[in-house]
Amino acid sequence: MPTRELAAQVQESVRTYGKYKPLRSITVFGGVNINPQIQDLRRGVDIVVATPGRLLDHVQQKTIDLRHVEILVLDEADRMLDMGFIHDIRRIVGLLPKQRQNLMFSATFPEEIRKLASTFMHNPATVEVARRNTPAELVAQVQHQVDQSRKKDLLAHLVKTNDWRQVLVFTKTKRGANRLAEALEKSGIEADAIHGNKSQPQRTKVLKRFKDNELQVLVATDIAARGIDIDELPHVVNFDLPHVPEDYVHRIGRTGRAGSSGEAVSLVCHDDRPLMAAIEKLMNRKVELRTIAGFEAGMHQQKTQEQPRHHPRPQHKPHGSRNQNHQHHQRRAENKNAPQPRPVQQPQRPHHTPAQPGPVSRPTGTPAPAPRPKQASEHRQASLQYPRAVSRG
Repeated sequence: MPTRELAAQVQESVRTYGKYKPLRSITVFGGVNINPQIQDLRRGVDIVVATPGRLLDHVQQKTIDLRHVEILVLDEADRMLDMGFIHDIRRIVGLLPKQRQNLMFSATFPEEIRKLASTFMHNPATVEVARRNTPAELVAQVQHQVDQSRKKDLLAHLVKTNDWRQVLVFTKTKRGANRLAEALEKSGIEADAIHGNKSQPQRTKVLKRFKDNELQVLVATDIAARGIDIDELPHVVNFDLPHVPEDYVHRIGRTGRAGSSGEAVSLVCHDDRPLMAAIEKLMNRKVELRTIAGFEAGMHQQKTQEQPRHHPRPQHKPHGSRNQNHQHHQRRAENKNAPQPRPVQQPQRPHHTPAQPGPVSRPTGTPAPAPRPKQASEHRQASLQYPRAVSRG
């Protein structure tokens, strides 16, 4: 099994279908204490449901012997045979007896994986219950084109407006899953995240809450695309589109199971459009495009451009040494305190009428001089060219 969650769910099915059979089964995966698994293996088992890494740990500790295995089953075979697990699978196959039966199951089977699978099998028979790489017909697919910056707002709008009660949302990164779950919580939506960075007890607890309808939105990475089996899950949302088109089929395959209908919604920004085109090419069908009023792609940028432009603040030059800054402020202070030069007074233009002499201050007790007689026209003409001088006694 590629994931712990899938191994646990397969173990539940083994117990259900083998209820009246004398078969002992055990689940073996990492993230939990290995000692209880060792004790169960020592009691003897008929069926081991395991992830590759923890199974090899038991082989190394010699707590399991694979030389007598009769049947090898690879669930989600395309993921088990890709570059993430192929080396572990080759090691495990090398420990198995040559005479055995091999079974491989997967919803998608790319041609390169089919060729790789042929190296593990002899004269295999292929059984297809549906056309290859196609989702269930009961899953209604729709896409909303929206700006990347408004995906969170649109998702919250869809959940609240349509009163979605159980929604599985896929993101491409663990950090993105955490941020999205926190944003939905702030908007009043009960949400949590599940991914590889969380411990197995945390993942089990969150998944149980979601199955029991105690959690409205579960945000997950592709770890959950192959490991969640929920009866009548109504909604799957691709917050981020996968880079591998086959992963899209596995994601939306979480809904529309066991004859129930479901809806798969994809939020597509400008950078996601080539990914959506590749998905449509793989499925050989178009995904319906719907527009949500107020969330049209490009509207956010248009509103931003319509806002009044603000002059950017001047960029501060990098600071020099402390001594240079001190000298700079000292020069500014000296220039500010320095005496300013008096402005040069320009001579006034003469008036056509002679200026009247103003009062003249003199020491106390000094007699005033006698008035001088008016001169001839030359003196009058000169008074028009130069200011009148006042003589002091």
